[in-house]
Amino acid sequence: MRIKNSSFKIFNNIYTFYRNGFNEMVIGKKLWKIILIKLFVMFVILKIFFFPNYLNTKFETNKEKGEYVLEQITRNAAESRLE
Repeated sequence: MRIKNSSFKIFNNIYTFYRNGFNEMVIGKKLWKIILIKLFVMFVILKIFFFPNYLNTKFETNKEKGEYVLEQITRNAAESRLE
């Protein structure tokens, strides 16, 4: 029982430390907002416009997709061995 209380106390102390730190931030809150906006742009907006799902547009079944990927991997590996 003593182990559970001590581990709970440690996690509680860590949580309160970070909660109080984030609540008292002035510039940090603005920086976190900028970071979250940049992550959103990188992972959502760029994915939609610049990285379309090529396999879903060209192939119907998973077997066709798998064969295409295997062909591309083995072809590239064979070409790099010859160089």
